[in-house]
Amino acid sequence: MMPDHVHLLVRRHRDRAEDIIAHFQTKTRETLIDERRSSATHPVWTKGQGWKAFLNTQADFRREIDYIRQNPIKIGNTEQRWSFVTAYDGCPA
Repeated sequence: MMPDHVHLLVRRHRDRAEDIIAHFQTKTRETLIDERRSSATHPVWTKGQGWKAFLNTQADFRREIDYIRQNPIKIGNTEQRWSFVTAYDGCPA
């Protein structure tokens, strides 16, 4: 999680990427409002479906995982660890 954006890496899924992004945006917005970290009138996400890319190989996944891991470090923050993040098990993309 960055100050102005979030990286979310999801392996192939039965749901469409657009639906996953929309659900993520809705739930995080609701949580921020419930925890009084944002007002109901403040826009949390930009309009639209966010940015998505489709990765096809283990090498693609590993490269993207490293990019996501390094992103906060590049701006002087520590590496982030989250209980809900599952380590990549090498499953084919």
